[in-house]
Amino acid sequence: MDNYLKRIEELLSIKGITMRAVYEKLKDEGLNIGTYSNFRKYVKRKGLIEKKKAKGHPRFETLPGVQAQVDWKENIKLYSRSGEEFEINVFNYKLGYSRYCYFELRETKTQQDVFECLINAFKKTGGVPQEILFDNMRTVVDITEKGRRINYKMKAFAKDFGFKIKLCKPRHSYTKGKVESANKFISWILAYDKDFEDEKELNEIIQRINKKVNTRINQSTNVPPLLLFQKEKEYLSPLPNKNIVESYLDHTHKAKVQKDSLIYYKGNKYSVPPEYIGKTMKIKTNENYLYVYYNTELITVYKITDKKINYISDHYTTLMSKHIKDSKELNEMCSNNLKKLDNFL
Repeated sequence: MDNYLKRIEELLSIKGITMRAVYEKLKDEGLNIGTYSNFRKYVKRKGLIEKKKAKGHPRFETLPGVQAQVDWKENIKLYSRSGEEFEINVFNYKLGYSRYCYFELRETKTQQDVFECLINAFKKTGGVPQEILFDNMRTVVDITEKGRRINYKMKAFAKDFGFKIKLCKPRHSYTKGKVESANKFISWILAYDKDFEDEKELNEIIQRINKKVNTRINQSTNVPPLLLFQKEKEYLSPLPNKNIVESYLDHTHKAKVQKDSLIYYKGNKYSVPPEYIGKTMKIKTNENYLYVYYNTELITVYKITDKKINYISDHYTTLMSKHIKDSKELNEMCSNNLKKLDNFL
């Protein structure tokens, strides 16, 4: 493994990364690094990580279909190969008995995000558990003078979908230890910093990590979560009728404007005026048209095509005018670049 020492050191230098995350990334790169056990011994022998003191805590087990735990892996900052900054959140839903996980990437973590992620998790796992354990996330709990109180929208959602809400005890984080251990797996994505193209590829990486977590042997149960899930899914309750499910879904897509003044939607990119760089836009579709809003204001409309990059000339010219002041040079350069983009794509 000495041949890969420099690469191992480079990955281990990433803040918040785990040894397992480095191992999985090196395997993804096709490097012949052997088993994780040998890799771990090598890293320790080389003194590449500091030893951490293990903290003991009680272990909580639940019967099949009884409990799921929910948490966010928040504010993960990553850069694409082209240097674009992405700040993402990953929703983490974990069934207590089998340890089967569902991960979903989101730009925001609003109450609407929680509702939609939960619905997607229920659909993915084929049903609803008896109870779901949350921490004190603001989308679930209101903090009042009298203490914690589950907010009324979350109560209504739980009632409609047929589960009870349980809250972690304050200062007792180990009560949601199963979902927090899954958050360590989500940290594997840190190893892909500067090694992805766009949001689509980030989503694919998250799904690959999710699949690995569900198919590798779990340290607590000594079997893969997918195996125990075959039993647990039989104890989950069915989702409510379609009308109830649809009433909690917002079919508006959200997209953050990147530094190139583009937003991403279903594999293609579309421009907006550069003044919206860094802001989150709402995207609605109707028939074959795409409507881009900022808050309630309609910003631009596109006819949906197969083109990968769609720049409106004015948007591109305004963007480039920050770098080129001569108007003649600016117009010529923008015209030539847009033609090249059209021919290339």
